[in-house]
Parts: sequence; C-alpha cells; structure tokens
Amino acid sequence: MNRAVNLLGVFVLFAFVAVGCQSMTGETAGENVSDSSITSAVKAKLAGDRVGTLTQVGVETVRKTVYLTGVVPNADDKRRAAELARNTDGVKEVVNNLQVKGQP
Repeated sequence: MNRAVNLLGVFVLFAFVAVGCQSMTGETAGENVSDSSITSAVKAKLAGDRVGTLTQVGVETVRKTVYLTGVVPNADDKRRAAELARNTDGVKEVVNNLQVKGQP
C-alpha cells in the first residue's frame, strides 16, 4: 500500500512539474527538448563553419524560431550565420539580431 501511495505521489509531482514548466515557458516538455536539439545543431553548424569565426554567436530557440545574437566581423558572416541556422532541420524561422562590428 505504501508503495502505491509513493508511486501516486511521484506521478502527481511529475504532472505538476510538467504543467508548471509549460506555464512558465509556454512550451511543453517535448517542444523544449526539440528547441534544445535545434539550438545544439545550429551551434554545431556555426562552430564548424570557416575556421570557427561564428563560434561567438549566441543561439536561442523558442518554438522552433532561432534567435541569433552577438557581434560578427562583417555583413557576410551575419548573412552566413542566418543561412546556416535556416538550413538546420526543425527550424521554422530565424530572427537575425547579429550586429556587425563597427556598425550601429
């Protein structure tokens, strides 16, 4: 009987946490995992591109929309980062907030 009560308590706690996480981020656990996978894939592509000039680009994914932030050396790098992100599986949209060094 105690084991059943403990299992029920664990299940209720898990359900509460899952609902709480969704209400805080607006994402389900599955969406959060998917977004994390997309973020990791985009970062890997950026790191592997051209001697790692894009390794300082910040990447965040929310509901399959990738947000790029940071400063890059030139406009070509800004364009290339967005292109790499756009061509990553699962990405619906890219918001390119990268700044070019020396430009406002």
